[in-house]
Parts: sequence; structure tokens; C-alpha cells
Amino acid sequence: MKLAFENLSLTLRGRDVLKDVTGAFPTGKMTVILGANGAGKSSLLSCLAGLRQPQSGTVVLGDRNLGDWTDNERARKLGLLPQKADIHWNVDVRTVVGLGRLPHRGRWGLSDRDRSAIEEALQTTDCIDIADRHAQRLSGGEQSRVLLARVFAGEPDWLLADEPLASLDPAHQFDIVEQLRSYAAKGAGVITVLHDITLAARFADEVLIMKDGTILAQGSASDVLTPENLAAAYGVEIESLHTDTGESVLIPVSRLSAN
Repeated sequence: MKLAFENLSLTLRGRDVLKDVTGAFPTGKMTVILGANGAGKSSLLSCLAGLRQPQSGTVVLGDRNLGDWTDNERARKLGLLPQKADIHWNVDVRTVVGLGRLPHRGRWGLSDRDRSAIEEALQTTDCIDIADRHAQRLSGGEQSRVLLARVFAGEPDWLLADEPLASLDPAHQFDIVEQLRSYAAKGAGVITVLHDITLAARFADEVLIMKDGTILAQGSASDVLTPENLAAAYGVEIESLHTDTGESVLIPVSRLSAN
């Protein structure tokens, strides 16, 4: 299912955070959005999810404008993990994850497919051992995994994740990014905002780099993650190293002069 945007412009609090940007995302692949703070990454993601209405431009899901989908239709197709999400429900973890099935539920409650999807999501995010615990009493990293499990449980065609690795320890960071890529490999589209350029180089199929509300570069990770593009996006000199296995490691070495 196609997800694309054309001529999007968005102004927030008097600042142009998206400036006439156009692009499209491939299904079956994981696209990572990179850029410095304030580049427009989260704003683009919120427009793609239908949470913000741009001043101009369109988002297309499938063969229809996003605004033409009903809320329930959109919720079946698009799953969003927002930045700095919190758990406000006084329930156990399994119940929180089960909320991801709400767009699919019939009038008689949970189906066998609903229950299966919930258990798969708990397993995928390493939450099975905390499934019966009170969700609000978990650590920040545990809550992040639970909320991602809620998105997985909904089995969306498109999974949008805004900084899903925040608050996670290194082991769970690797686990989650591998699961996101595996989810894409099953045929879904995955779009995620990351700050770790080395993880992006290792796991992303496609990369979109933003700067000042515009798209600096988009394409395959190997083509886009160049020291020149990253220097332009972040204002730092990047050194590219390769491990013995041939993997690329991108290391910021110094801040570039403002001139």
C-alpha cells in the first residue's frame, strides 16, 4: 500500500517546520529519518499519521488522500509510536498491548486472531515476562517496549515510530531495531526517526535526511549516508570506518565551523 506526500508545508508557532516537501516510501523496507534537532522529522511523521493538518499539500495512503479515510480505517492501516509516549491507563501490560487491536475488534470482543496478535507482540518486544505487571509501575524503557508491542499488535500496513529507541538499553535497542526491520521484511512499510547514524547505516534499507524543514537527501542507505550529506545535516565532520565484517561505522569527529 502506497504512502506518499506531496508539497507538504506546515507552520507551528510561527515557524515553518515543513517547507513544500515531497516524497514517497517503499513497502517491505525500513526507512530511517535522520536530521538535527528541529529539522522537521517528527512534524513529517505526525502529518503522515494524520495527527497534524498541513497548511498545504497532501498525504496519500493507497489510492486515496489520507483525509478521505475514516479514523477506524486509518487506524487499521497506520500504527504510530509517538515520541515520549506515556502509559496513562491503570491496567496490566497485556491489556495495554490489547488496545492495539481496537480497530479490528468485532462487537463480541476479542477474537482468536486478536489474542494471537497480542501474544506475538508481547513475545516480539520481550514483554512476555512482564505481561501481568501493572503497566504504570514499569521503568521508562519497559514502558517503551510495551507501547511498541501495542503498535505491533495492531498489525498495521505502515508502522511509524518516532525515536523508538529512547530510554532503551543497548541490548534492547538492537532487539527493537531488528524487529522493526523484520516487520518490514514481511511486507509492511516501516518509517522510524532515529538519532543513531551508525544504527541507521547498519539496519536501514532507505534513509531520508532532513534539514530545516526540507529534504536534504533520500534513497538507499549506502547512497545517502555519505560524510558530505551528514556534515550538511548535522554540522559535524563524519569519519566512515569499516569493521572486519564490512559493516560501516559512522563517527562524528569534530564540529564544523559555522562559516
